[in-house]
Amino acid sequence: MSEGSRAEQAHAGARAPEAPARRTAVVVGGGLAGITAALALADAGVDVTLVEGRPRLGGLAFSFQRGELTVDNGQHVYLRCCTAYRWFLDRIEGAALAPLQDRLDVPVVDVAKPEGKRLGRLRRDPLPVPLHLGRSLATYPHLSLAERAAVGRAALALKGLDLTDPALDAQDFGSWLAAHGQSARAVEALWDLVGVATLNAVAGDASLGLAAMVFKTGLLSDPGAADIGWAAVPLGELHDRLARKALDSAGVRTEVRTRVTSVSLNGNGGWSVQVPGETLRADAVVLAVPQRETHGLLPPGALDDPGRLLEIGTAPILNVHVVYDRPVLARPFVAALGTRVQWVFDRTDASGLREGQYLAVSQSAALDDIDEPVAVLRERYLPELERLIPGARGAVVKDFFVTRERTATFAPTPGVGRLRPGARTKAPGLYLAGAWTATGWPATMESAVRSGVSAADAALNALGRPRPARLFAFEEAA
Repeated sequence: MSEGSRAEQAHAGARAPEAPARRTAVVVGGGLAGITAALALADAGVDVTLVEGRPRLGGLAFSFQRGELTVDNGQHVYLRCCTAYRWFLDRIEGAALAPLQDRLDVPVVDVAKPEGKRLGRLRRDPLPVPLHLGRSLATYPHLSLAERAAVGRAALALKGLDLTDPALDAQDFGSWLAAHGQSARAVEALWDLVGVATLNAVAGDASLGLAAMVFKTGLLSDPGAADIGWAAVPLGELHDRLARKALDSAGVRTEVRTRVTSVSLNGNGGWSVQVPGETLRADAVVLAVPQRETHGLLPPGALDDPGRLLEIGTAPILNVHVVYDRPVLARPFVAALGTRVQWVFDRTDASGLREGQYLAVSQSAALDDIDEPVAVLRERYLPELERLIPGARGAVVKDFFVTRERTATFAPTPGVGRLRPGARTKAPGLYLAGAWTATGWPATMESAVRSGVSAADAALNALGRPRPARLFAFEEAA
């Protein structure tokens, strides 16, 4: 053998080892949790297939067409403290389309009071916590002086709670508030005003652990934590079009109108995901679907007690949509007291309406209304809107319709924390995501995104892939 041949062989032997084979993953579910998990895995170099049964992405935060209107199925908002959802907006290049308030400012109208004395505001000052809310609370006209003082004491007690204490999950928030001197009026005009919208339950039906998390994080952590943001465009623009564009750019194969029928472990340690006409093979699978659907797809032994998933209840949200022939509300949104109406949002520009005004009434914990016929809801809500909004009294209603999400969120009842599983299962390579999993948050867009990050982190760790630098960093819930 010539010296040249020996040199070539030595050089060949010194070459770097071949790159490891590409790893593969299937994400089942195209809501925010599934989109997040798919993006995080793809950003780490994993070949990802995302499968969604609906014809669109976005889960329960989506849009549809009604004539010339583009309608969101429900009004979704987020807070400045929702750092995971804000990361998600940045990741899909949609942050500018869902701006935050410069500073928390919530107009609260009590229709039981005489006109001219109905308006109160919950807003913050540029001061440290808890002084940032001090002036707003001291001048809040919907509570007496004694009730305002009692609210301040309860807030300090709430701030002292340890969110890692599992005993908090077993208690209900309403009983805790009563024990800390909160009147029925204070619960209605403050605690439930915020809590029903974020928890989808009244205080008496909500876990103290979840309620404390909401109020501590949103109102008592950082001065700007509760600043409100919402989409200035239809949700489908964010959660479907821009999300799909980001998935495509990341190399994710996205299949909609595709229902997964089974998920099973292969003899070689990989996974088979069965869809009509095809079997998808993967090293890892993320189930990012609701708890009942997850229960139906889990292979035996994946969870110690899979029946617990079926014990996680659900709670409804009703949205009432009204199109008037003229502008009737001058504010972007308003919260209401003394009426069954909870929150009203102006969706005129976002929907594409050219004449008149389109208002969306968001009704959380809507057990009494969720199954009522549209005609009944029309008779029930239009007079209430006229009581709340003087401009509506002479306006012509050009359209009235409702959207119903009967299982909009998991029910945040006392004890639900022990039922919520983490991202990892006992089946190697199988992970769970969804707002209902153990994120530490109630069922919000924030919780959904956090769950997707948790599932992706767990999968990447098992696959031996580094965490992508652009992935949102957070402290995982225990």
